[in-house]
Amino acid sequence: MAKKLVLAYVDSLRTDMLRQTIDEGRAPTFSRLLKRGTLIGDCVSSFPSVTPVASAEMVTGVQADRHWISGMNWFHRAEQRYVEYGSSLEATRAFGLFRSLHDLVYNMNLSHLSPSVETVFETLDDADVRTASTPFLIYRGRHRHEVNLEGITGRAIEAGLLKFDYGTWGPRELFYGDLYTSMETKCKPSSIPGKRDMYSACCGAELISRDAFDFMLLAFPDNDNYSHRHGPLASVRSIERADYCMAEVIRAAGGVEPFLSDHALILLADHAHTAVEDTYDVIEWMSRKWKVLPPSSEEPEEAEVAVSPTSRAAHIYLLAEQDNPVRHRRIREHLFGLDGTELVAWTERDGEPVARSTRPGHLEPGDVAVVERAGRRLDFFPLETETEGGRETVIDRRGRRWSVSGNIEALGASVEDGEISMPDYPDGLGRLWSALMSPHGGDIIVSAALGYECVDWGGAAHVPGGSHGSLRKEDSEGPLLFVGCGPDSPDEETAARHRARPQWGLQDVAPIIREHFAVS
Repeated sequence: MAKKLVLAYVDSLRTDMLRQTIDEGRAPTFSRLLKRGTLIGDCVSSFPSVTPVASAEMVTGVQADRHWISGMNWFHRAEQRYVEYGSSLEATRAFGLFRSLHDLVYNMNLSHLSPSVETVFETLDDADVRTASTPFLIYRGRHRHEVNLEGITGRAIEAGLLKFDYGTWGPRELFYGDLYTSMETKCKPSSIPGKRDMYSACCGAELISRDAFDFMLLAFPDNDNYSHRHGPLASVRSIERADYCMAEVIRAAGGVEPFLSDHALILLADHAHTAVEDTYDVIEWMSRKWKVLPPSSEEPEEAEVAVSPTSRAAHIYLLAEQDNPVRHRRIREHLFGLDGTELVAWTERDGEPVARSTRPGHLEPGDVAVVERAGRRLDFFPLETETEGGRETVIDRRGRRWSVSGNIEALGASVEDGEISMPDYPDGLGRLWSALMSPHGGDIIVSAALGYECVDWGGAAHVPGGSHGSLRKEDSEGPLLFVGCGPDSPDEETAARHRARPQWGLQDVAPIIREHFAVS
């Protein structure tokens, strides 16, 4: 019988900062776990490399073209409105507290996340594996949970001050702050940054002490907020706190050795963080030439474009004259005139920009993705068979074949013996393709240069501080530790197969979880 499995995630954890915290003696629990397992230091995040997109990839095993979550903010073409998941308190206020809360907690899981893909909670629930989750953005499972009417949020709902009474579907044991609590505990939920890790640790310790799970997702989100405020190089302190919280969970099992005798572990980050010193005000910049759709507009037909900043990336949606190649080109040229634009990506058909399909991954003959950086342009599309294409064919580090044309320097790439390497933009072709093919992705997607962060719809940015979201490796590579599963599996054949993998990404985590429990 398989050991229990804990998937522990520390938001925005950088591998170098994890090692520094350990070297300074401030993360003894993480240190002991690293010594017992196999660490991949450059696991590749999603694109945009922001928490909603990365979290969906982590627990479904597919990228945005299949799971459909496209950013912190994106434009819903079918509903003709923005979706805002909480870029900042100011952005939440701009779109309305209830609407943002409803999108973040309820719609993200039960409407926006594609119904055609399964989360690991759903897969394991169907196999009668006992599932559990502390507060985490993507929690969809097979068990019904009603809104909890205790705590501040619950009392506000009961008093009619907050209109949120939506039951949801999640793992067997679900903790989501004041809203959903599947079992009574001594743990006090908090939405205050700096205190959320302790709530998660308390819930995790309760679950262990009650033997209430076979698979648990244990989320530590506070490092992200600390890095945003103080910059990633100051995150030793917040990593130290996460280590303390991990120790609290392990202590409930009797310590590291008893914990590892009964549990396998995956520890990872959703993305990394880079320092930001300058704002990238794509909303204001686009408003200089086009009518940009404002938040909560009742007349979306009056707007020409929708703009969705998502940390260090942005989606641009053409609302009027969608098939106008001149307008499309002028918008791209305009974006390249903004300080901080590093690369721009879009799709073309027969040499002309194409309005995005509402169906994910929908392609017509002649469709290609295009990325441009510093005047260098690269066209590409994936190949399903050996005979497709007719242009140069390359293989990426994940073993996928691509037809490419143009200047590979657009992604800082090199090709040797047919293998393409993109060290500055890891899995650049695959991540751009998935973002462009997502039904909620922009007609044009921007990735910002180092040092820049988008100003959100509330006028907020983390400047000076830290941020993430771009295609660059600095935003996109984080630690992935396996103890007792995957490349650290006790089955040597399984371990060897995984150790041979040349590149790891968040999309590889869910298959390891399913493999551990021998379900598919």
